[in-house]
Amino acid sequence: MSATPMVTADRISKSFGSNNVLRSISLEVQAGEVLCIVGPSGSGKSTFLRCINHLEKIDAGRLFVEGQLVGYRQKGDKLHELKPKEAALQRRDIGMVFQRFNLFPHMTALENIIQAPMRVKRIPKAKATLRARELMERVGLGDKADHYPAHLSGGQQQRVAIARALAMDPKLMLFDEPTSALDPELVGEVLDVMKELATSGMTMIVVTHEMGFAREVADSIAFMDGGVVVESGPPRELLGNPQQDRTKAFLSKVL
Repeated sequence: MSATPMVTADRISKSFGSNNVLRSISLEVQAGEVLCIVGPSGSGKSTFLRCINHLEKIDAGRLFVEGQLVGYRQKGDKLHELKPKEAALQRRDIGMVFQRFNLFPHMTALENIIQAPMRVKRIPKAKATLRARELMERVGLGDKADHYPAHLSGGQQQRVAIARALAMDPKLMLFDEPTSALDPELVGEVLDVMKELATSGMTMIVVTHEMGFAREVADSIAFMDGGVVVESGPPRELLGNPQQDRTKAFLSKVL
């Protein structure tokens, strides 16, 4: 295991106007680990995830991915925000899967997957297509490559979105409640793909309400509420023997 954590959050704070969404969040994720972040809606989970790849700018603190400062360059004691192109270069190593699938409706599943490798990494179309077909097989959609999003179920669309993120060969995958927009019977097929990813050694941070998945797959769970990490630890400890009253109250409603 690398000595440098894959993700280091050092006292991250973020406000929207007078609303303090994140209040001095600090945590680490090692390479190959899965961190699940749980908590009530509005607790800052998704905002924190978006800060990791600089989709949201932080107001204070520092974020590092594999030891590299995210979104900023440090000169002396001052931080200077990266230009959009520089931030995009950093972001290409971080895959993100959203609640909504965000597929291009006018492109087939295969075409959705090959766009970023071709445009951002300049990978030839033939090579990108071969890789995309491998990924479609991996997410269980080998026969759906030529289907348009409108002809796929929500679960299938989300699996295409996962394949699209993987096509960039990211070192870190972020999942923002990837099953919350799905019909209940389609949740399992997406979680199965995520379990396979975790087993393969992909570093993952997952904001989720799926407590069974968190219990089974996570190396650690962080419970957030009110913009702070109230408590964190291995699933067995946090879910089985929470120390904080707020954690106990939350888990009593969701377990």
